Amino acid sequence: MQHKFLYLNLFFLLLSFFGYSQTDSLILTNQDVIVGEIKGLNKNVLSIETAYSDKDFKIEWSKIKRIKTKQEFSINLVNGKRFNGQLVSTQADSVRKINIVKNKDTLAQVDRAAIVFLDVVKTNFWSRLSASVGLGYNYTKAKNLQQFSVRSTLGYKATRWSIDGSYNDIRSYQDDVENVSRIDANLGYQYSIKKDWFLTADVSWLSNTAQNLDLRTLGKVGVGKFIIRTNKMYWGSQVGASYNNESYDVIEGTTSKNSAEAFLGSELNLYNVGDINLLTKVAFYPSLTESERMRIDYSLDLKYDLPFNFYINLGLGLNYDNRPVKNGSETDYVFQSILGWEW
Repeated sequence: MQHKFLYLNLFFLLLSFFGYSQTDSLILTNQDVIVGEIKGLNKNVLSIETAYSDKDFKIEWSKIKRIKTKQEFSINLVNGKRFNGQLVSTQADSVRKINIVKNKDTLAQVDRAAIVFLDVVKTNFWSRLSASVGLGYNYTKAKNLQQFSVRSTLGYKATRWSIDGSYNDIRSYQDDVENVSRIDANLGYQYSIKKDWFLTADVSWLSNTAQNLDLRTLGKVGVGKFIIRTNKMYWGSQVGASYNNESYDVIEGTTSKNSAEAFLGSELNLYNVGDINLLTKVAFYPSLTESERMRIDYSLDLKYDLPFNFYINLGLGLNYDNRPVKNGSETDYVFQSILGWEW
């Protein structure tokens, strides 16, 4: 009787394998075998869908011993080179090399650790989309103090370009005290060119009461480069020009001004530290039209992953302006702790 159940299980397992038109296979370092459809590799984590699991498997790239794919992938290497092709591990287990193959021709043979990103060619819209949203609320009985906060992201990644957006909002209400608010949003476009170089275009909005800033709209274009890009981190920088439109609330009413700026920015992301992800950005804006004016924007996000795609996020945002409007502060910053969900 036990043998009959064993044969039935094997039969249905084989049927599930044949149900996939594109079947990829993995052998892990513990000798486990996984068969299904690889969804991609990003930040040292490979996702694979199988017929025998309701959720995609998430596997650290370093724990994969051998790989063979039937799907075609867009492949990024640590040295900035890009290929489109299939992945086939070499026969010698001790070598740990992977061949990049297209139309039965070997385009390159690389170390497993040299592959930092995989994306299925001709994948559907929803698999390219990513999003997260986090909410926070604090209440103190004294003076009926209430604080609401939102921290969210939305992104879409194609083979050579990506669009990313964010919206952060924090508001504070208290009896007999003026309400305090800070809102910042961003929409950015990035296009990959040769090796680790990319073009970037970005529009951002900022409003905060500490600097009497009703609204700052900043548009910028530039060029950037990933200085370091591995399965554990990336570090990039960019340079370009920006146009700044500002509207302030002052005692006399509302005043507006425009200015041209250069910008120099840097971004660091550490993502292979257990369940922790750290992302920090800084940008310097020396004015080209206002003498000796300098602005600095800085942000830091520390995220801890929880089960079921939930996470805890600690976020810091800081804005500095050495030429603030009258009665405005040079520096405004916000610290947020939120519980969020991502997909």
